[in-house]
Amino acid sequence: MTKYLLGAASVIALTLLAACGETATPEKEGAKAAAGEYERGPHRGRMLRDGNFALEITIFEDGVEPEFRVYAYRDDKPIKPGEVKLSIQLGRLGGKTDTFAFAPQEDFLRGNGVVTEPHSFDVRVQASEGGRNHKWAYQSYEGRTTITPEAAKAGGLKVETAGAATVSDLIDMGGRVEVTPEGRAEVRARLPGLIVSLNGKIGQQVRRGQVLARVESSHSLQTYSITAPISGTIVEKNVNVGDTTGDRALFAIADPTNLHAEFFVYPRDAERVRVGQPVTLKSLSGEGTIQSVVEAVVPTADVASQTLLAHVHLPASAASAFRPGMAVEGSFAVAQANVPLAVRTKAIQRFRDFEVVFAKVGNTYEVRMLEIGRRTPEWTEVLGGLEPGTQYVTDGAFLIRADIDKSGASHDH
Repeated sequence: MTKYLLGAASVIALTLLAACGETATPEKEGAKAAAGEYERGPHRGRMLRDGNFALEITIFEDGVEPEFRVYAYRDDKPIKPGEVKLSIQLGRLGGKTDTFAFAPQEDFLRGNGVVTEPHSFDVRVQASEGGRNHKWAYQSYEGRTTITPEAAKAGGLKVETAGAATVSDLIDMGGRVEVTPEGRAEVRARLPGLIVSLNGKIGQQVRRGQVLARVESSHSLQTYSITAPISGTIVEKNVNVGDTTGDRALFAIADPTNLHAEFFVYPRDAERVRVGQPVTLKSLSGEGTIQSVVEAVVPTADVASQTLLAHVHLPASAASAFRPGMAVEGSFAVAQANVPLAVRTKAIQRFRDFEVVFAKVGNTYEVRMLEIGRRTPEWTEVLGGLEPGTQYVTDGAFLIRADIDKSGASHDH
């Protein structure tokens, strides 16, 4: 498995384009800066020049929502912002365009809206001053990369469409798998007598009605048969040939397909656990996971621990992974809500100070910074940062993040 992951990462690394390439192209001049190489101004912003006129483009986000602040120069000397008319268009991945108008404020031109994350776009700038018009266009990408379909398949990338989902409030508890009362039976003699033959042994599978022993009655001296009351496995054998019957059970039979899980519910959770609630059961090995429901909550509390006992049904198909006596983990969905937008929790990655998913448009992948609500192991509610209907990466997202980190994706304005 390790070799495959490393190989997949190598395939993707060889086929990805630069994730944060930034090329500046003043349309009038026709000049083109190399990726990541452009002139910076006194405020550490990108300088755009046309003759003796220049603009310094910055995104200011110190204590405020990100906003454009643009400084104007003539012959490399600051000019009053009121002398310049300016507009900026941001073309985002997927076709959306954000347009900003500007008004003078102090010594800069301030944009009229928030520059939402990610700060990854194709930029078009139009300005006029002193009777002259100026235009520039450049790319400013972050958290973006391109992957060929072949590389995506080799890397195990999978996508889903973001939309509505059911998100649950979960309570996690530990429990134990047990045979249900209906799945266990003790085999006893009807009349006292001498055991003359036995046909059952520990671990033997038996059918209901199968003869397990023959007893010679002490009263009539006649022999009668003792049969299995249920089908299952003999788990106890308490007698041998030549013993006499008494009040003790000769055998105990358990049906390994008739199971439930028992959970001790602590007082703080007792009011929230109800019959019928969905439960996700997982074996401690992690190899077995099933969905079930709470079938019963015993109403009396244990005197010592003050806990209630909750029973969760296990279907017959679970018998191969869940065996009597095994420890089990349960996630109880004590409340559920249908939310309009959610993503798979496994899809969420860290990027800068954000939790993100990677949106897919064609062969291009780009971060989407999420505002997150409720979270479960399966689903996470999205309150902002992602449009419904967006395709996003669910499997292999860490490979995209690793490539973007390696390629030097930045947040440099």
